[in-house]
Amino acid sequence: MTLRLPELWQTSPVAFWLVVACLAYFVWMAARLAVIDIRSHLLPNRIVLPSYWAALPLSIAAAFGSAGAFDGGAVVRVLGAGAVLWAVYFVLRVIYPAGMGFGDVKLAGVLGLYLGYLSWEHLLWGTAAAFLLGGLYGVVLIVLRRATGKTAIPFGPFMLVGAAVALLLPA
Repeated sequence: MTLRLPELWQTSPVAFWLVVACLAYFVWMAARLAVIDIRSHLLPNRIVLPSYWAALPLSIAAAFGSAGAFDGGAVVRVLGAGAVLWAVYFVLRVIYPAGMGFGDVKLAGVLGLYLGYLSWEHLLWGTAAAFLLGGLYGVVLIVLRRATGKTAIPFGPFMLVGAAVALLLPA
């Protein structure tokens, strides 16, 4: 996303400022949620739920991001990606409730909005990165004998880092 900003400034300054505001909020939200999840294994609603509203300007930025011409498909992609990622995490939660908290499900919808702004591929890469990083962390803990296969690991920080990595990928 950050690589797209100079082009966005040239084509649509309003969309540029919407994206910059959303990215600034993302950094604040990610830092707060990561610290809280690491300390308490919770992703509080007071931060996650307002993040949906803070990410919605991305749909407007996507709609008017290409030379000011309205792009309804981009709006559908942003909102659809949020819904799809929420649904995927919800299914994982239903299948194995001990493996994922509902805070992770709610956070997934927010991250889907951010990743959907760029593309469906970014959504896939951000999600894959989260599971890869979380899995590697778990394996390292097991190898170092600091955890077992039953040890609870906060997954929110890995979701946030995976999304951040994907946001830095070229569009």
